[in-house]
Amino acid sequence: MANQNPVPTDEEALTGLAKETGYALKQAGLMAAVAESCTGGLVGHLITEIPGSSDWFLGSAGVYSYEAKERLLGVDGGVLLRDGAVNATVARQMAFGALREYDADVAVSITGVAGPGGTVEKPMGLVYLHLAARDGTDRAEDAVWSADRRGNKLLSAQCALEMLLSYAKDKAD
Repeated sequence: MANQNPVPTDEEALTGLAKETGYALKQAGLMAAVAESCTGGLVGHLITEIPGSSDWFLGSAGVYSYEAKERLLGVDGGVLLRDGAVNATVARQMAFGALREYDADVAVSITGVAGPGGTVEKPMGLVYLHLAARDGTDRAEDAVWSADRRGNKLLSAQCALEMLLSYAKDKAD
């Protein structure tokens, strides 16, 4: 995991990225879903700002609590109790849960510590993302952002959209 210090982007720039992602998903004939924890629905918000996003977007599960992760996406409660919600295993289970529950072609998840706060083991800005697809694709990303709460959420949303965009472009080729 690398410490990453990109300049946080703004919502307007992310809307442009969401449009590009949507175009690529539509061109590839893919339907996407999102499972969000630390971003609180930001990715779903950015996507649904785009007219016609229902052509390629099924929905976003905002699963902030342990109970929501477990009930709505099937995240293992034992893992949550033992390791907490901020780890690669939970991110993977969230992505596969969204893939299953939305019957999507591809899903991306985000869990992390937006801030303020954190611990030595799980510092502010730590985020785990995961992309899962019906074709068996199983990709993990993680980062430690160095922004404030809003910036960490924006950077995490950007990373999730970039993961979806990369997957869609690979499928369209």
